Amino acid sequence: MAQAGISGREAEVLALVGVHLSNAEIGARLYISVRTVETHVASLLRKLGAADRRALAQVAAEWSRAARGGRAASGLPAPVTAFVGRARERAELAAAVAAHRQVSAVGPGGVGKTRLALAVAADAAGDFADGVWFVDLVPISDPAMVGAAVAAAVGIGEQQGRGIDESVVAALADRHALLVLDNCEHVRDGVAPFLERLLAGCPRLTVLATSRARLMVPFERIHPVPPMALDSDAVDLFADRAAAAGWPVPPEQRDQAAEICRQLDGVALAIELAAARLPTLGLDGLAAVLPDQLRLLTGGARANGRQRSVRAMLDWSNALLEPDEQTLLRRVSVFAAPFTADAAGQVAGFAPLSPAAVVDGLSRLTEQSLLAAAPATGGTRYRALATIRQYGLSQLSAADELSSVQGRHLDWCLASARSLRDGPADGPWRARFDAVADDLRAALGSASGPPAHRLAAALAGLAFSRNLVGESQQRYEQAAALTDDPVAAAAALRSAAAVAGCRLLGDDMYRLHRAAAALSGAAADLATAAITAYRFSGAFTHLPPADEPAALLSAARSLAGDDPAVALAEAAVQADTFGSDQGPSSNAAAATLVAATRAVDLARGAADPLAVSAALDGLAGAQSWAGDSFGAAATARGRIELLSSVPATPASMHELTDALVSGIDTALGIGDLPTARRWSRRLADLPLLAEVGHYGLSWLLMTDALAGSVDDETAARFLEAWERTGRLRAPRLAATAAAVAMVHGLRGASRDPWLSIADELGATPERSTGYGAVFDAMFLLHHGRAAEALDRLAPEPEEVWKWVTWIWLHWYVALRAEAAVLSGHPAARSFIAAARAVVAGNPIAGAQLDRAEALLDGDRDGVLATAARFEAAGCAYQRDRTATLLRNRA
Repeated sequence: MAQAGISGREAEVLALVGVHLSNAEIGARLYISVRTVETHVASLLRKLGAADRRALAQVAAEWSRAARGGRAASGLPAPVTAFVGRARERAELAAAVAAHRQVSAVGPGGVGKTRLALAVAADAAGDFADGVWFVDLVPISDPAMVGAAVAAAVGIGEQQGRGIDESVVAALADRHALLVLDNCEHVRDGVAPFLERLLAGCPRLTVLATSRARLMVPFERIHPVPPMALDSDAVDLFADRAAAAGWPVPPEQRDQAAEICRQLDGVALAIELAAARLPTLGLDGLAAVLPDQLRLLTGGARANGRQRSVRAMLDWSNALLEPDEQTLLRRVSVFAAPFTADAAGQVAGFAPLSPAAVVDGLSRLTEQSLLAAAPATGGTRYRALATIRQYGLSQLSAADELSSVQGRHLDWCLASARSLRDGPADGPWRARFDAVADDLRAALGSASGPPAHRLAAALAGLAFSRNLVGESQQRYEQAAALTDDPVAAAAALRSAAAVAGCRLLGDDMYRLHRAAAALSGAAADLATAAITAYRFSGAFTHLPPADEPAALLSAARSLAGDDPAVALAEAAVQADTFGSDQGPSSNAAAATLVAATRAVDLARGAADPLAVSAALDGLAGAQSWAGDSFGAAATARGRIELLSSVPATPASMHELTDALVSGIDTALGIGDLPTARRWSRRLADLPLLAEVGHYGLSWLLMTDALAGSVDDETAARFLEAWERTGRLRAPRLAATAAAVAMVHGLRGASRDPWLSIADELGATPERSTGYGAVFDAMFLLHHGRAAEALDRLAPEPEEVWKWVTWIWLHWYVALRAEAAVLSGHPAARSFIAAARAVVAGNPIAGAQLDRAEALLDGDRDGVLATAARFEAAGCAYQRDRTATLLRNRA
């Protein structure tokens, strides 16, 4: 890479491009801005001579493979100790993985399933072009979080409009990779349905799972993992671990070691625990005491020898600990994820343990293989193997400490959540959240009462900040279910509805607002549910019947007729201020404007910025329907300014996202391309949209297309991000695809591929009356087909008012006038005059009309003068078209 002049940071970006992360995801991973990522990607395209992002990803994959000597990328954890023996089992499991799409390595706890699976996965990495990924399910306590664990391990973010499980399936759909799911048994109810969807949707994916029991899913191939061979492998493992503990086994004592391994049934974990005791007991002492201890602790004959030998070994190892060490081992078993010494001190450091004694105890437990220690950001983290953790929890119950230790763990989780909420939201914040998230989730599984409600609500807010919007909505709904206080439950449901809005899930928004209203009985909640059905109609899968919002509005009015939300609901349901899909096709602009203005006045009186924002959204719509495009733009601008100082919450971020879209639309509607581009950039940079690049990029593409030029890299990123959603239907974005198609047509390329994308996104004849007519007319005029362009723009704006007046009115009438002039229509001058009354103040449309009139008058200098005006307005295409028109008229 140095030979290509690639910097270290560019190399990091290149590697992430190679695994198909979006720029927003790369920025989040490297803690840099999306704009900085774009700069690096542009530099890499130039330095490596790649035509586009897909080509760059291929280069990245080839370079990465070459750097690894031809091996595929590996997301496997580095083993702390050497893998010993099991040559036959290793080969058999590898053959099964090569031959079957889903293999389950099944065996009792402690038998060595994880180490065997890791060894096989490492061997097979070169056979999978997109690499190998390891998912540790030990910290997962909620079966519904299996998909989230996979997403975190693979680096997949949740995609707007779909849950995390669907996002994982979409992201892995075309990847040739091996996924290792470790320790599935305790969340088997979540693993099984997730695997069914994953394997059905990802035909090139192979899954290797470890579990104590089969998963019972289609495609599953069971591969039993037996204990280690007593005459060779088991003794080799014992000798290796004994040497690591500083007590090598001499050759003449291997028979004695073999007898110990036989007593332990060849179970790997039991052997490792026994070897860890050699420095204190020696081989003779271990051989002398172990048989009696095992016989005593297992109660004689064993019905299930392998499992009971592990339990017996754990009982024996625990019995050899000092009392303080026993206490510490069972208390730290409440941690679901790797933990720090400080965290252990807070949870386990109470009588008879002091917090200071906890640190020494952790070290001693690590020395005896009961805990594993690993360096991490912020210091060493400790963890117990799943089997040892389960043993510790059973000991905690036996000591009658379970509720008290879980209570302290819950307090620690609440304190950690507060620290994350109140601390700086800098780059490492994501890592700090990830380090404690599994414990927060696990604590919720055993908590109850007000603390459980507080933790669920806190986790919901943190998940939202982490862009885990699906989990955020789930946790807010969980918080509502965990409290008997209707006020608190309704507040949680409102937040859940706001998150659903950020996810573009109108049906969920409506359901949750109605649920909040059922609890609160408040006019505002009833009215907000009614508003949602109209304001966000484009985000619904199934719109509610018209009588439902009407009934909600009626109930709200009976409670509080002058409430701001009730007034806005009246403007929405009765006057269609939001121009909803189910609204009337006729223009009742005057009545709409009156209703929207009243809602704004009442909201301002209530001094609630979010209520004011919602009302201003309605006012901007009403102004647009009334033909006041500049008024609508000013209202949208004021809305953005208002929200810029509001603290970030799900509700405020939902409003801000919607406000930026409205601001961009209205700026485009009055020909203010610089403002539209600035707000498009801001929208694309919102952390909330980090995982849905196509949505954030959509308005950048639209703005650039109206200026006459689309960056192919941006278009490719839009398409790639949309494809990663599984090509979800999104009618709001169909205009973007049509805009890109238009630019392709201006270049002389086929528009068909992007017009097909527009159709897939959900283009409809009604919606495309506005944007479709504008983009078709620009294309037709560019190619000298003025009469066809005029036909495309034939309907009077008021005939198709809703889809033309919102953003496209000025473009529509200006293009219509130009088409009339260029086609020689006898009423061309009246077209120009009528358009001037509409577009006065629009720099682009005004220049376009002046140019059309100059062409009609044969005024060459007048035509030429408009070029500078287009340049000043940021519309390079119309600037260049001016020269083309002069040449054609010469």
